[in-house]
Amino acid sequence: MINLQQDSEGYIRMKRHFPASATVTVTFSDGSQEDVSGRRLNELYDDALALYRAQNQLDAKGFSRGPQKKVQTTIEFVPVQPGMGQ
Repeated sequence: MINLQQDSEGYIRMKRHFPASATVTVTFSDGSQEDVSGRRLNELYDDALALYRAQNQLDAKGFSRGPQKKVQTTIEFVPVQPGMGQ
Protein backbone atom coordinates (compact mmCIF):
# COMPACT_ATOMS: atom_id res chain seq x y z
CA MET A 1 0.00 0.00 0.00
CA ILE A 2 1.18 3.49 -0.84
CA ASN A 3 0.63 6.36 1.62
CA LEU A 4 0.82 10.02 0.62
CA GLN A 5 0.57 13.10 2.85
CA GLN A 6 -1.04 16.35 1.69
CA ASP A 7 1.04 19.42 2.50
CA SER A 8 -0.33 22.65 3.97
CA GLU A 9 -0.84 24.14 0.50
CA GLY A 10 -3.06 21.26 -0.69
CA TYR A 11 -0.59 19.24 -2.77
CA ILE A 12 0.86 15.74 -2.70
CA ARG A 13 4.32 14.89 -4.04
CA MET A 14 4.01 12.67 -7.08
CA LYS A 15 6.88 12.43 -9.58
CA ARG A 16 5.49 9.60 -11.69
CA HIS A 17 2.44 7.50 -12.45
CA PHE A 18 1.40 4.78 -10.02
CA PRO A 19 0.16 1.36 -11.16
CA ALA A 20 -3.51 1.73 -12.13
CA SER A 21 -4.57 -1.16 -9.91
CA ALA A 22 -2.74 0.19 -6.82
CA THR A 23 -4.64 1.58 -3.86
CA VAL A 24 -3.14 4.79 -2.52
CA THR A 25 -4.06 6.23 0.87
CA VAL A 26 -3.98 10.02 0.94
CA THR A 27 -3.84 11.68 4.36
CA PHE A 28 -5.17 15.21 4.13
CA SER A 29 -3.91 18.15 6.17
CA ASP A 30 -7.11 18.07 8.28
CA GLY A 31 -6.27 14.50 9.41
CA SER A 32 -8.85 12.66 7.30
CA GLN A 33 -7.81 9.80 5.03
CA GLU A 34 -9.14 8.55 1.73
CA ASP A 35 -8.26 5.53 -0.40
CA VAL A 36 -7.82 6.48 -4.05
CA SER A 37 -7.07 4.23 -7.00
CA GLY A 38 -3.79 4.65 -8.83
CA ARG A 39 -5.78 5.26 -12.01
CA ARG A 40 -7.53 8.29 -10.43
CA LEU A 41 -4.27 9.76 -9.14
CA ASN A 42 -2.71 9.28 -12.59
CA GLU A 43 -5.61 11.26 -14.08
CA LEU A 44 -5.02 14.07 -11.56
CA TYR A 45 -1.29 14.01 -12.37
CA ASP A 46 -1.97 14.22 -16.12
CA ASP A 47 -4.41 17.12 -15.60
CA ALA A 48 -1.90 19.03 -13.44
CA LEU A 49 0.86 18.41 -16.00
CA ALA A 50 -1.33 19.63 -18.88
CA LEU A 51 -2.22 22.76 -16.91
CA TYR A 52 1.46 23.42 -16.12
CA ARG A 53 2.43 23.03 -19.77
CA ALA A 54 -0.38 25.31 -20.96
CA GLN A 55 0.53 28.05 -18.46
CA ASN A 56 4.18 27.90 -19.56
CA GLN A 57 3.52 27.80 -23.33
CA LEU A 58 4.92 24.28 -23.73
CA ASP A 59 3.68 21.84 -26.34
CA ALA A 60 2.07 18.46 -25.54
CA LYS A 61 5.48 16.81 -25.11
CA GLY A 62 6.77 19.53 -22.79
CA PHE A 63 9.00 21.31 -25.29
CA SER A 64 9.18 25.06 -25.65
CA ARG A 65 9.01 26.15 -29.28
CA GLY A 66 10.16 29.65 -28.40
CA PRO A 67 13.71 30.92 -27.89
CA GLN A 68 16.09 28.32 -26.50
CA LYS A 69 16.55 28.41 -22.74
CA LYS A 70 16.42 25.83 -19.97
CA VAL A 71 12.79 25.03 -19.12
CA GLN A 72 11.49 22.67 -16.46
CA THR A 73 9.30 20.13 -18.29
CA THR A 74 7.90 18.04 -15.42
CA ILE A 75 5.96 18.61 -12.25
CA GLU A 76 6.34 17.16 -8.79
CA PHE A 77 3.30 18.42 -6.87
CA VAL A 78 -0.34 17.53 -7.60
CA PRO A 79 -3.30 19.34 -5.97
CA VAL A 80 -5.71 17.07 -4.04
CA GLN A 81 -8.83 17.50 -1.94
CA PRO A 82 -11.13 15.25 0.09
CA GLY A 83 -13.77 13.48 -1.99
CA MET A 84 -11.64 13.21 -5.12
CA GLY A 85 -11.81 9.41 -5.16
CA GLN A 86 -15.41 9.27 -6.35
